[in-house]
Amino acid sequence: MLISPVLLGLALAIKLTSPGPVMFVQKRTGYRGRLFGMYKFRTMVVNAEELKDSLRHLNKHGADAIDFKIDKDPRITGIGSFLRRTSLDELPNLLNVVTGDMRLVGPRPTSFNAYRYEDKHLARLSIYPGMTGLWQISGRSNIDFDQRVELDLAYIAQQSLLLDLKILLKTPFKVFSGHGAS
Repeated sequence: MLISPVLLGLALAIKLTSPGPVMFVQKRTGYRGRLFGMYKFRTMVVNAEELKDSLRHLNKHGADAIDFKIDKDPRITGIGSFLRRTSLDELPNLLNVVTGDMRLVGPRPTSFNAYRYEDKHLARLSIYPGMTGLWQISGRSNIDFDQRVELDLAYIAQQSLLLDLKILLKTPFKVFSGHGAS
C-alpha cells in the first residue's frame, strides 16, 4: 500500500513513453531449479528477446557466456534506462516475494535454466532466490556468473538475520549510486 503511488507512477511513465505492456514476466530459475515467472517493469522494447541473438557479440562477459549483459543495450527504452539504473524495475519482484517464489535476500534468480549450470553452480539453488543479495551490493552486472556464484555460496554459508539486515541496508545506497547497473 505504501509504495502503490510509486508503482502507479512508474507504470504510467512506461505506458506513456513506450508501446507495449507495462509489466514483463520472465521465466527465472529459483529454488531447487524450479522455473517461475518473475515480475518486473518492462524496460526494453517489446521484441527484446528476439533481438538477443543478433546482439550476442556485445555481451560484456563474452559471446559464449552463460550470463547476457550489454553496456548501453540498444533494446532499452528511454524510461527503461532510468528504471534499470535505479533498480526501480525490480519493485514488482515484491509480488514474487508475496507468492513465495522469492525472498527479500538471497541469490538473484537466473534467466537461464539450471541445466546450463555447471556442478559447482548448483548449490546456489539450495535456497530461495532474493530481490537483493551480496551480488547486488558487490558490483551487480560487472561481476561474471562464476564470481556471482562465489558470492552466493558465501551468503549461503554465512546466512543470518544480521547479514540479511546488512544487505538490505546497503542495497539502496548501492542501487542509487548506479554502479554496475546495465
